[in-house]
Amino acid sequence: MRTRLLGILIALMLCVLAALGLPLAAAVAAAEQSRVVVDRLDDAARFAQDLPTSGAADSARKGDPEPAPGDLSRRHAIDAEVRRYHDLYGVRLAIFQRDGLPIAAAPKDWRVPDEGWGSQAFQEALDGRRSHNPPQVWPWTPDLTITVAAPVVRDGDVVAVVLSESPTGALRTRVLHKWLVIGAGEAAAMIVAVLLAVRLTEWVLRPVRTLDRATHDIATGQMAVRVAPGGGPPELQRLARSFNEMADHVVLAMDQQKAFVADASHQLRNPLSALLLRVEVLGLELPEGHEEELSGVREEGVRLARVLDDLLGLATAEHARPEPERTDLAELTLARVDAWRPVAERRGIGLRWDGPALAIGMADPIGFGSALDAVLDNALKFGPVGSEVRLRVAVRRDEVSVTVADAGPGLTEDELSRAGDRFWRSARHQNVDGSGLGLSIARTLLAAGGGSLGFAPVKPTGLAVTLAVPRPES
Repeated sequence: MRTRLLGILIALMLCVLAALGLPLAAAVAAAEQSRVVVDRLDDAARFAQDLPTSGAADSARKGDPEPAPGDLSRRHAIDAEVRRYHDLYGVRLAIFQRDGLPIAAAPKDWRVPDEGWGSQAFQEALDGRRSHNPPQVWPWTPDLTITVAAPVVRDGDVVAVVLSESPTGALRTRVLHKWLVIGAGEAAAMIVAVLLAVRLTEWVLRPVRTLDRATHDIATGQMAVRVAPGGGPPELQRLARSFNEMADHVVLAMDQQKAFVADASHQLRNPLSALLLRVEVLGLELPEGHEEELSGVREEGVRLARVLDDLLGLATAEHARPEPERTDLAELTLARVDAWRPVAERRGIGLRWDGPALAIGMADPIGFGSALDAVLDNALKFGPVGSEVRLRVAVRRDEVSVTVADAGPGLTEDELSRAGDRFWRSARHQNVDGSGLGLSIARTLLAAGGGSLGFAPVKPTGLAVTLAVPRPES
C-alpha cells in the first residue's frame, strides 16, 4: 500500500511539474527568439533608412536596376556596410528591388528564396509590412534559420526590401542553457517533493500498519493486543479508538460465552451425577429383563458426562493465556510417547518416535503436552489392531513441528476441511466413542501459544496431524 500511495503522489507531482515546466520552457524559447527577431528587424529598419532617396532607390522605383552615375559612391558605401554586417554577425543580408534583383547583398550570390518562410517574409515586406512570427526554433532544429524582412518605403510606396537570414546556433545554445537551469530547478523541486511525499506517506500509513498488526495479532488469538494512540490523520486516530472499543467488546462477548460454557458444563455435572446414581438405584429395583435398556441409559449418561468434561476442558483452554517459552519438543514428545505406550500396547498398536535429539520451539509445555495427548488419543482410538502410530519431530527454518500419523480409515478431502471443528465427527465414525471436541481442544491449546494444527492424508490409509510452533529468535 505504501508503494502504491507513494507512486500516486509522485505521478501527481510529475504531472504538476510537467504542466508548469513545459509551458515555461516554451515561453523561454519564444522570448529568446522574439529578442533575436526584434534585433534583426531593427537592423533591417536601419538599413532601410540609410538607403538613399535617389539613385538606387529612385532607379528601383522606376524599374531601372542600375543607380544613377552620380550615386555610385553611395551605392558602394551601402554595399560595403552590408558586407561588414555579414562578416561581423554571420547574418545574410540583402537589399532587393521589388522584382527581386539585389541592390546590395552579402554574400553576393544570395537571392530571394523561392519557397518557405523567406519567400513569405519577402512578400509581406512588398505588401508594406514587416514580417512577423517566423517558425519557432528549438534546440533540436539546427536546420532552421530566422528570416525577417522590412520594406523600404518612399513617398508611400515600397521601393525595396531589406531581407536578413540569421543562423540559430547561438540562439539554440542560450535556449538549451536556460532549459537546463529550468530542468535543474524542477529536479530539485522533484527531490523535495519526493521527500515530502515519503514523509506524508509514512505519516498517513503509520496508523494503518499499526491497525494491520493489531488485527493480525487478534486474528491469531492474542486478544489482549490494542492499538496505541499515535499520530496520523484525525480520521485514522478515530478509527484506532473505534478499533480498540470493538476489540474490547469482542473480548467481553467471548469471555462471557466461554464463562457460560464453563459454568453450564460445571453446573450440569452434579445433576447428571445424581441422575446416574438414581438410575443405578432404580436398576436394583427393576424386574429381570430390563438389563439392556438400563445398560443403554448408563452408556448415554457416561457419554453425556464425557461431553461435559470435554466442554469444561475446551472452556478452560480458551480461557488460558499462556506465555510461550523455550521448550525442547523432542524431550516433551518422548515423554508423552512413554506415557501413552501402555495404552497403545493394551490396544495392540505400536508407537514409534523419530526426530532429532534437540528441537527447541516457543511453546507452552503444558498446553502443547495436552494438545499432543488429544492427538495421540485420537490416533490410538482410530488405529486398527496391529498397526503403528508414528511420531516425527522436525525442525524447519521458522517452526518446529510434531507430526502424528496413524493407519486408521483417515478422512476425505471434504472432511479434512472440517477436521478440528467443535462437535464435528465423520459420519463413518459415529460408532466410535468420543465427543468431537478432542482435536478442537488441541487446536485451541496450540493457538493460545502461537502454534497451529494441520491435517493431511496418509497413503494408503490414515491421517497425519501436525502440531507446529514457531522457533525462537536467535
